Amino acid sequence: MTTTIQQLELTQAVVNSIAKSRDPRFRQLMGSLIVKLHEFIREVDLTPEEWMAAIEFLTATGKTCTDKRQEFILLSDTLGASMQVVMLAQARASAQASGRLPATDATEATVQGPYYWPGAPDRELGSNIAEGVAGEPAYYTGQVTDTEGKPLAGALLDVWSGDGEGVYDMQVEGQTEMLARARFRTDAQGRYAFWSIRPSFYPIPMDGPVGKMIEGMGKHPNRPGHIHFMLSMPGYAGVTTHLFVANSPYLDSDVVFGVRDSLVVDFERHEAGKAPDGRDMDKPWWSARHDFRLAPARH
Repeated sequence: MTTTIQQLELTQAVVNSIAKSRDPRFRQLMGSLIVKLHEFIREVDLTPEEWMAAIEFLTATGKTCTDKRQEFILLSDTLGASMQVVMLAQARASAQASGRLPATDATEATVQGPYYWPGAPDRELGSNIAEGVAGEPAYYTGQVTDTEGKPLAGALLDVWSGDGEGVYDMQVEGQTEMLARARFRTDAQGRYAFWSIRPSFYPIPMDGPVGKMIEGMGKHPNRPGHIHFMLSMPGYAGVTTHLFVANSPYLDSDVVFGVRDSLVVDFERHEAGKAPDGRDMDKPWWSARHDFRLAPARH
């Protein structure tokens, strides 16, 4: 029967085996991972059957991934790992200069999620990016500035969301055209405006290994209603974030832990009639305003 000393000697032997790695960061990451993994195995007295079940779970997760479904991102999100990485990344990226504290008034980041699709079309400000998409129309407006309030002209907003039932284009069988996605550039005053739909809460996919894990945890699978934004501007720290619908169900229990209070936005309901951009709306619609603030990039 092995002793604790022998178990610790094994851990150290594995760490020592990577001592000649030429990449110091890789050596640090792997060394820490080995130590923490061995600590976990000892702490829970992991059995061979449980370890094999974990291997089979990870194998199934990999087999579930396709070019339009990233089950490993979903796994990372639902374990809170993605959000932890996001928080650390923003703290680094928003540092204004060496030796100074990060800007605390920049827009907060949150998870990218598994449904980002690169290459969304560039659209003019004021466009409707959700034509033919089920859901209640919503008019989004706001301004992009730096952390001192200076408007950022030409800032890029990459926007995407699901439909009014929370279904993304990537989830629809045979759907090859992007829906409810676009990229915009702010005007000379840093302003943006576009039409889409008011997002709805929705469950993450539950038909794969991550879904089985969520069921085993006794958790609900839902995300509150939200729309995604990825903002960038030369000379500034980019940010990937959401706007969450105020009063949406599950704001206090997001399955991927992505809600931040500063990103919860009121959506105002309007009756049919003329919208601020002159459009004649034949049914009720919503409006949401939010200003984004980007911190200067580290020099």
